[in-house]
Amino acid sequence: MLRSTAVRPPAAHRVPMGRVVAGQVAWIALLAALAVQASFAITWGGTLRQTVASVCLMALTAVLHAASVGGWRFALGVGGGVAALGLVAEAVGVATGFPFGEYAYTGGLGPSVLGVSALVLLAWTTLAYPAWVVARRLVPVRRVPGTGREAWWRWVARHLVAAWALTAWDVFLDPQMVDAGNWGWANPEPSLPGTPGIPLTNYAGWLGVSFAMAVLISASYTWARRAATPGAGDVGTRATQWPDAIPYAVYVWTWLTCVAGNLTFWPRPSVALAGGLAMGVIAVPLLVTLWRGRLRFGPRAPDTPRNQRTPDTAGTPDTRGTPGGGDPR
Repeated sequence: MLRSTAVRPPAAHRVPMGRVVAGQVAWIALLAALAVQASFAITWGGTLRQTVASVCLMALTAVLHAASVGGWRFALGVGGGVAALGLVAEAVGVATGFPFGEYAYTGGLGPSVLGVSALVLLAWTTLAYPAWVVARRLVPVRRVPGTGREAWWRWVARHLVAAWALTAWDVFLDPQMVDAGNWGWANPEPSLPGTPGIPLTNYAGWLGVSFAMAVLISASYTWARRAATPGAGDVGTRATQWPDAIPYAVYVWTWLTCVAGNLTFWPRPSVALAGGLAMGVIAVPLLVTLWRGRLRFGPRAPDTPRNQRTPDTAGTPDTRGTPGGGDPR
């Protein structure tokens, strides 16, 4: 009896089917979320049910993409970790006024936990993860040759970019939610130009919490990669441009639709301008980077020489062609 001479790849180099499926389902969840958000036009701004469906689908998209990259460890950090940190920040904020300023929820968004809308906890996840992935692309991880470590200022810069990317979204979000009567501020002034009714303390608090969330996601990512599980992929590099299309699309889509919505459904042109500029600081460089990267898209990120592999990337299994997979740089 003849046997096949085909060599089966080592187990350490095979991507678990669960991660492949997670990447595929992430696309389905994203398309469903975009369809729900597009339906906002039919109801001229969206209903509570549409908002709940949109937030849940976007949060699911983020968690599934994280699972396709780093398995359940990374997905747990993105989903559970971000929600838990958001709960702590919001609960303290409602009780003490720190770090966002004195505010309170009205109950218009459904069930709450410790005085915080449960939907808001999911909302943190929807863009915290895409913002983190975008920041890794705009400020790539680069180790100092011979040390295997990254300069501290570069690490800080990347997490600040992630924090800004997430906070910029709130320039759109808070005016919309306050106008809808979902929460309100005791002392709304002084406010950011173009967004009356939202105190500057709110955005300062968002920056701080967003930075902490970016650090948390980074720690979860490192934990997942050091576990040396099969199929651990990379994220936020030129070599993973296609697998990372999901978080990139979420960020750019959110930017464009928020601008459009504030120019049409919610007649707030000043918010459209302020939020468009704040998110555009991130979205425009991202689009330029992706456009330039298309010409050099290949199996290896060209910005890192082959002879400069570092301990955290060397030996990473080859997951090219799989959702969320990447190639060792």
